[in-house]
Amino acid sequence: MIDLHCHILPGIDDGAQSLSDSINMARKAVEQGIHTIVATPHHMNSRYENPKHLIIDRVEELNKKLIEENIDLKILSGQEVRIHGELIEGYKVGEILPVNHTSYLLVEFPSNHVPRYSEKLFYDLQMNGLTPVVVHPERNQEIIESPDILYQLVKKGALTQVTAGSIKGDFGKKIKNFSLQLIEANLTHFIASDAHNIKGRSFKMRDAFEVIEKKYGTDIAYMFEENAALAIAGKHVYKEDPESIKRKRLFNIF
Repeated sequence: MIDLHCHILPGIDDGAQSLSDSINMARKAVEQGIHTIVATPHHMNSRYENPKHLIIDRVEELNKKLIEENIDLKILSGQEVRIHGELIEGYKVGEILPVNHTSYLLVEFPSNHVPRYSEKLFYDLQMNGLTPVVVHPERNQEIIESPDILYQLVKKGALTQVTAGSIKGDFGKKIKNFSLQLIEANLTHFIASDAHNIKGRSFKMRDAFEVIEKKYGTDIAYMFEENAALAIAGKHVYKEDPESIKRKRLFNIF
């Protein structure tokens, strides 16, 4: 299993705070059946700046430590970029790091809204050869209230990633139900942990895939696993035509 979104690098954001934390997270990931993690520290949010060169160096250091500890886990480079107006400029000067140096870029919205310039920025990203991947849209308040915002972004080429813990129900029933509606409407393409530690924000990947397989079948669960593999290889992922979530269906999440 591949985890595309994880805060496992030590001491650079609100994830692992020490190398010991990173090692403990690595062991927990292997227990979950994860063999590859894309390390995606926060970049350009209100608290953290983690440019490309720093992340690459830290990933190399952690991989060496995992070998020393005999932990069968591979760490790849990535970044969770908070959306901002100079994002493309940051990419051009070498500060922005897509997933494993591919075209897939994890983009985070503020938790309570979607900036009005997002659609134009996503278009410009695609014109520059990048594919924006909206992380944890199921936890964005404006998307929950107006899911057509996400539908329009996906319809125009964006992808999305839902958090495993959301599917398991760790963020409450409303967010769990909305996450499942996103799957049903072909509005998400990846499942990842967004793990920050081994306690409150752990991996939950196996739990999430059990929910998906039970509710939607093995083929859908396999599609999400395969998409993660395709993404780190820089290949086109599987995606069906998105559907809008009708207001009547939306009421069912409350």
